[in-house]
Amino acid sequence: MPVQALPFVFSLLVAGALTPLVLSRLAEAGATRENYRGRRLPVPIGIVVVPAALIALIPVMLLARLTDADVFPDNLGFAVVFIPGIALLGLIDDALSGAGRGWRGHGKDVLGGSLSTGLLKAGGTLGLALLVASSLPGSDADFLLATAVLVLATNAFNLLDLRPGRSVKALVLLGLGLTLATQNTAALAGLGIFIAPVLVAGWFDLRERGMLGDTGSNAVGGLAGLWIVLTLDTDGQVIALLLLLALNLFGEFRSISKVIEKVPGLRHLDSLGRPT
Repeated sequence: MPVQALPFVFSLLVAGALTPLVLSRLAEAGATRENYRGRRLPVPIGIVVVPAALIALIPVMLLARLTDADVFPDNLGFAVVFIPGIALLGLIDDALSGAGRGWRGHGKDVLGGSLSTGLLKAGGTLGLALLVASSLPGSDADFLLATAVLVLATNAFNLLDLRPGRSVKALVLLGLGLTLATQNTAALAGLGIFIAPVLVAGWFDLRERGMLGDTGSNAVGGLAGLWIVLTLDTDGQVIALLLLLALNLFGEFRSISKVIEKVPGLRHLDSLGRPT
């Protein structure tokens, strides 16, 4: 096993131990919400992602500092900056969101003089995206392109998180496609410390033991955006940007779930692994 896979392994072990405890504590605290089938489930189990990754940093940093093992992936710093920040913004949305949904709903909240957690989340995500993109190589146009991809990916995967396991399945398919198409494993190594707890939380989400919430779906979308900008060249990012923009616009005015239900292959993949 490559030593740069150790952050993923450490984080996977921590998340596996931590997630059932988080689920129990959420249920005890009454932090539950009805899912699309009317079942009340603990939410947001996505809060496990950041603590699991940060706890896994303990052995990673000790090994990196005290031994000759090259366990610190090149792109880990981008994930450590971006994912905790947008997960926090998602947690604020989980805790304080009102009835407004989508850009139109949040716009009405602002015009009505109330707090819009959606716009708060969008503004914070933009700030974090600008910070991360400013550290990437390239021209000013590349900087703006990467920023747009990060912001739109975060929101797009939030829109996908309307059925158990859907957003995490989309992340897995995206990552698999990017890795196979480009043969770039550096991004996977750098993001692995957060991918591992997302997979664990995603499994509990898929099995309807809990729901990711905006906390979790933000983390999933942030990982997707980082994976794209760390893997694809400018032309690839432009294509990704156009697809993400189309998905965001479609999700604002139409139901993504209804489209998936009408396509047999997508419907089967979407429901795969869920309790019947």
